[in-house]
Amino acid sequence: MQATTDNAVDILEEKIKSRNARVGVIGLGYVGLPLAVEFAKAGFAVTGIDVLESKVSQLNRGESYVQDVPTATLRSLVETHRFRATTDFSVIADLDTINIAVPTPLRKTKDPDMSFIVSACQEIAKYIGPGKLVILESTTYPGTTDELVLPMLERPGFEVGEHFFLCFSPERVDPGNPNYHTANIPKVVGGITSACTRMGALFYSQALEKVVPVSSTRVAEMVKLLENTFRMINIGLANEMALMCDRMGLNVWEVIDAAATKPFGFMPFYPGPGLGGHCIPIDPFYLSWKTKQAGIEARFIELAGYINGQMPHFVVDKIQSALNDHSKPVKGSHIHILGVAYKRNIDDVRESPALDIILLLERRGARVTYSDPFVPKLRLGQRELLAEDSLTMSSRADCVVIVTDHSGFDYAGIVRDARLIVDTRNALKGCTSPKVVRL
Repeated sequence: MQATTDNAVDILEEKIKSRNARVGVIGLGYVGLPLAVEFAKAGFAVTGIDVLESKVSQLNRGESYVQDVPTATLRSLVETHRFRATTDFSVIADLDTINIAVPTPLRKTKDPDMSFIVSACQEIAKYIGPGKLVILESTTYPGTTDELVLPMLERPGFEVGEHFFLCFSPERVDPGNPNYHTANIPKVVGGITSACTRMGALFYSQALEKVVPVSSTRVAEMVKLLENTFRMINIGLANEMALMCDRMGLNVWEVIDAAATKPFGFMPFYPGPGLGGHCIPIDPFYLSWKTKQAGIEARFIELAGYINGQMPHFVVDKIQSALNDHSKPVKGSHIHILGVAYKRNIDDVRESPALDIILLLERRGARVTYSDPFVPKLRLGQRELLAEDSLTMSSRADCVVIVTDHSGFDYAGIVRDARLIVDTRNALKGCTSPKVVRL
């Protein structure tokens, strides 16, 4: 029975508390699928919506393509009819809650691309009725929910906080993290009205361990940007320290480890070959773009972004210098990359610095191969590279470059067999072999 506008609050609240609310998630990627699975595990009937038929078919067979969602768990939920996937947005008419977890990329001009959010909201607007809860989870700039989403859903006689509920809750996914996952990461949620916030908090509390309500959608949107801007800027500082220590002949890893012994006032961040993933390289520029509209220049963000963006070039220069010391040019050399995922022990290559490093080396005439136990094949433009055996290639290559420090690599064997190693992650900490060159 569909709720009337007069009792929308009471009916939705009762449905959520009794686990009878029909939950929908739009976007079944690294954020949406784990969220859908958690609510299905909590006893809700969950419908996942995605535009890709291949994803939907795979999920309905009980096969997961997201590392943090075991296939066995998904299959059990599919078989017990707790989860199903579809490309048909008309199912929204039968749902009580709808979470939006679609991509929010940057354009080449570093402006936010809201097209996926707009498309999702257009579909929701076709089918939304009284008593629905809509929550945007896609990372975006402060003001998106009330400036962009709300006008698409609200209409005369159908008001937010009374007839339907609208919130923002930033995703906090950390792929591959063995300790923190969707269920136990505190969930921030802010609504357009206090009634929206209360409904959003009630909803999340049914499946997640801790919910943190805030006063508005804008606060919730800013929370996510602060978290990732904090990391991006501090990583940028660590990378700048690496550049300075390199010029001064100092070991930046030793410097950071010694500084980290201070029990107060210092938090260690570490340099690397560049930033990767969907969040840290991208999210701060949403904030930078928004602040420019307010006439504020986000200098820290722009500078840190520049420094982090230069790290793949620094790595390639480091490789060239190391080869020169062995009387070899980059051009014509066989360089083997260890790890192309953006961080250790995951299969995600989005924005991975390894992609830039490979292309930069090829432009200088190198022959590049790679190994990655999580990424069996890699697409670069129109080309596809296949992963090679790490030990075999280490013995054949002129230079081995550790870009992603997966725990599964046989580092002792690699040090034994390789002629030259450039370690961008300090994976060989403690190794004193003269063939190892550190970032």
